[in-house]
Amino acid sequence: MKGSSADGLRRLRLLLTLLFTAMNAAGLILFAWLVIRDDARQGEQRLDADLRTVTSTVQRLIEYDSGAIVTARVSEDELNGQCPQFAILPGGATPFKGHVSANRCVAVDNSELTRIASMAVSSGNLVNGFIRGTGGEFVRVYAEPFRNPALQYIGAVVATSDAGPEESRHDERSLLIVGACVVLIGVVAAAGHVISGRAIRPAVAALEQQEVLLAETAHDLRTPVAALRALAETALRNPAQRADLLPRTVRLASRMGSIIDGLLVRARLAAGVEQLAIQPVWLDQLVAGVVEDTQTEGAQVTLTAAPTKVDADPVLVQRAIANLLDNALRYGRQPGADAIVHITVAGGRVTVADHGPGIDAALAEQAFDRFSGSGGSSGLGLSIVRWVAQAHGGVLRVYNAEDGGAIFELVLPVSGP
Repeated sequence: MKGSSADGLRRLRLLLTLLFTAMNAAGLILFAWLVIRDDARQGEQRLDADLRTVTSTVQRLIEYDSGAIVTARVSEDELNGQCPQFAILPGGATPFKGHVSANRCVAVDNSELTRIASMAVSSGNLVNGFIRGTGGEFVRVYAEPFRNPALQYIGAVVATSDAGPEESRHDERSLLIVGACVVLIGVVAAAGHVISGRAIRPAVAALEQQEVLLAETAHDLRTPVAALRALAETALRNPAQRADLLPRTVRLASRMGSIIDGLLVRARLAAGVEQLAIQPVWLDQLVAGVVEDTQTEGAQVTLTAAPTKVDADPVLVQRAIANLLDNALRYGRQPGADAIVHITVAGGRVTVADHGPGIDAALAEQAFDRFSGSGGSSGLGLSIVRWVAQAHGGVLRVYNAEDGGAIFELVLPVSGP
């Protein structure tokens, strides 16, 4: 189940990343297309502006003599030998001898220019666009019709310019925009992966808390459930002992209820649903109560306590002390001997010392992991004890005694005067 839940979260994160990337990529692509299109239009406008200057100037240089067109001034003007090149071509009902500028900047088919001039004259409007030169290159053409003194459209000034440089500039700009768009999409994908990870972080935390709750519940209830089953089987086999076994069964069931309540409280605290019930607590009295209620089963448990008051949640601290004592009773003994445990309470500290094999210093930190099985004095849920200490701003330490055995020290904040 853990694997399937983790896989589901990974798939969800991937889906969120893909959706975030796809949405932003669509916007970037649209933006890039608009920028490229606008750049192309601006390039066309720059070409047309140069060509319009030529056609307007040439029209002002055209003269009429007895109704006939005279292009002498056009031939004498410096535009006649410069680029862009131009041509004065007939296109109406009244034919006349045309004029072509002296400088051939780009090779263009004259019949194509004549056709464009006829279009401008017949429509009475400007005609512009791209055509192919005789060498296959792109050529920008701009045709402006003109009238005779009778206000009849009789011809057009057609200017042409090589669009190759502008096309190369536009291609470079387009490649730059596309490259930047690809890089931005990559950055967006990485950002989406990070954002999706943060978005599902609460779900991951909730899943981890659920797994911790289930694991700790199974761990802490394993022994009580086994003992409850043993009592029930003994009662079935020996009806005469049922009266003696029934109180033990009730106490064991009550202990199981307390364990479940403690685990649920911890889960709610970890999820932020519930707050610690901090209050002044007489730590020595609380520890004495835990020792009194614990079934030692032949073990020797001694308590040395001095009055000490701490600010803590009594339910959680009681659970932590019970875990430390239970841990010492189970693992703090030599083979074949009863457990010997001594508890000291003073100055906000609870020290639980056993006479077991002790704990390897290299594995001391692992003893606080959930359900560590490293042996001696680390078999129970010490992680719960450390969590209680940290939740109160305290600390849990473990070290070995000089004469053998492990010592667990729980330190809690002492109440003010």
